[in-house]
Amino acid sequence: MSMARLDGSRFQDRVMVITGAAQGIGQRVAERAGAEGARLALVDRADLVHEVVAGLVEQGVDAIALQADLETWEGAEEVMARSVEHFGRIDILINNVGGAINFKPFTEFTPDEISAEITRSLMPTLWCCRAVLPTLVAQGGGVIVNVSSAATRGIHRIPYSAAKGGVNAMTASLAFEYAEHGIRVVATAPGGTEAPPRKISRGTPTPRNATEQAWFQAHIDQTKQSGFFGRYGTLDEMAAPILFMASEEAGYITGSVLPVAGGDQG
Repeated sequence: MSMARLDGSRFQDRVMVITGAAQGIGQRVAERAGAEGARLALVDRADLVHEVVAGLVEQGVDAIALQADLETWEGAEEVMARSVEHFGRIDILINNVGGAINFKPFTEFTPDEISAEITRSLMPTLWCCRAVLPTLVAQGGGVIVNVSSAATRGIHRIPYSAAKGGVNAMTASLAFEYAEHGIRVVATAPGGTEAPPRKISRGTPTPRNATEQAWFQAHIDQTKQSGFFGRYGTLDEMAAPILFMASEEAGYITGSVLPVAGGDQG
C-alpha cells in the first residue's frame, strides 16, 4: 500500500463511484472528493444528478452522471459496467443510497411498507457490492465504504434499523471474505444530519393527525437525545469521515463501522 498523500489531494486520479449523489451527504462527499482530485461517477435515480455533475465539471472535476434504480440488480450492474467503460477502473465505491420512509411504531407498519424499507435501505448496498466486487478482484484491490446509520438503535423506524443492521453485518463479512484480494470494506454510521430541504422526497407521508405527528417527532427527539451534543450533525461532519475511511490514511482499517453520531454508538 502506498503512503497516504498529505497535500490535500488524497484521491488524485482515483475513480470513485458515489451512489445517492444528487443531494445531501452523497452530494457533499462528491464535492469534497472532487476537490481532492477524484474522478467521479455520480449515481442517482433522480434527474437532479445531472445538475450536480454539471456544477462539478464547471469547477474542473472529471465527473459523469449515471441515472439508475439501485433497488434492482440490473441498475447496480449497469452502473458498475458503465463506470468501468468510461474510466477503465473503479477504485472506490461509496454506497450512500438509503433512508427511512415511514416513522411510526413497528406494529403500525404494513407488510408492504416493511418490504419497501428493506428494499430502499439494504438492497442497493447489497446489489452494488455484488456488482462492483468482480472488478475490484480483477484489479487486485479497492475500497467499499457503506453508509449505515446510528438508527440501528432507534425508535419508530424498526424496518430501517433492520436494513442498516444488515449493512453492518455485510460490511464485516465482506471485509473478512475479500481481504485476500486487497479489498477493504468499511462503513460509517451517521446520526441525524442537518441538510437543506430535500429536492426529491423520500416518500415520507405527511402526518395526517396529531398522533402521527407525535410519532414522527419522537424519532427526532430520540436522535438528538441519544447523542451527547443534543444536535444533528452537519453535512461536512458526515462527509469527512466517509472520505477518511475511503482514503489510504485508513489503509489498516477494514470490517469496521465508524459511528458518526455525536457519541451515539447506534
